[in-house]
Amino acid sequence: MQTELLKPKYKQVLRDFYAQLRDFYTQLRAIRVDQLERKWIAISMLVIGLFVGIITIDAFFHGVNPPSKVETIDSASLHLNKEFAEDNLGVQVDAKGNVIIRMVAGRYSFFPKHIEVPAETPLTFRWVSMDVLHGVHIPMTNMSSMIVPGYVAEITTTFPKPGEYPVLCNEYCGLGHNHMWSNLSVIAKEVWSAPVKSPAKGGSNNE
Repeated sequence: MQTELLKPKYKQVLRDFYAQLRDFYTQLRAIRVDQLERKWIAISMLVIGLFVGIITIDAFFHGVNPPSKVETIDSASLHLNKEFAEDNLGVQVDAKGNVIIRMVAGRYSFFPKHIEVPAETPLTFRWVSMDVLHGVHIPMTNMSSMIVPGYVAEITTTFPKPGEYPVLCNEYCGLGHNHMWSNLSVIAKEVWSAPVKSPAKGGSNNE
C-alpha cells in the first residue's frame, strides 16, 4: 500500500530532474564558445582519453592495479616477528623455488647491508620499517617504493644482468638520511647458489 502511494512521488521527482537536465542543456547550447576554445576543449578531452586508455591497457594487459591487499605488521615488535627476525633476513628460497628477500629499514641503514641475488630470476622483496617512513630506490631498475611503518611493502622484480646496485633511501627520514644505503650484488644465474640458513631464532609469528 505504501509503495503505491510513493510511486507518484518518485515519478514527479524524476520528471523534475529531467526538466532541470533539459534546461541545463539548453543553457549550455546558448553559450557562445569561440573556435579556439573548442579546439582546446577537444585537445583536453583527447589527452584525458589517452590517459584513461593507458590506465585501462595497463590494468588489463600488464596487470598494473591498485593494491587489493594491504598487509600490516607491528613495527615496534619486529624482533618478535618470526618472518622478520634478525636470523630470517636476507635471501631465502622457499619450497617452490621462489627467491624471497626480506629487509628491514631503520634509521639510518637497510638490514642486511649487503645481499647477493641471481640475475634473470624473479625476485620478491619484502620490506618493513622499524621506525619512521622510509623509501627504497635502486637506480636503473623499477625498484622504487615507500616503506610505511606498520605495513609490508612487497615488490617483485628481475635484474637482467649481473652487477653492483646501490640501494638508496629516497624519503627523508632524519639527519642521517644521506648516509642510508645498502648494496646489492647481482650474480650470474648459473653461478649463484642459494644461501644456507641456520634455523631461525626469532619468536612466534606476530601477525
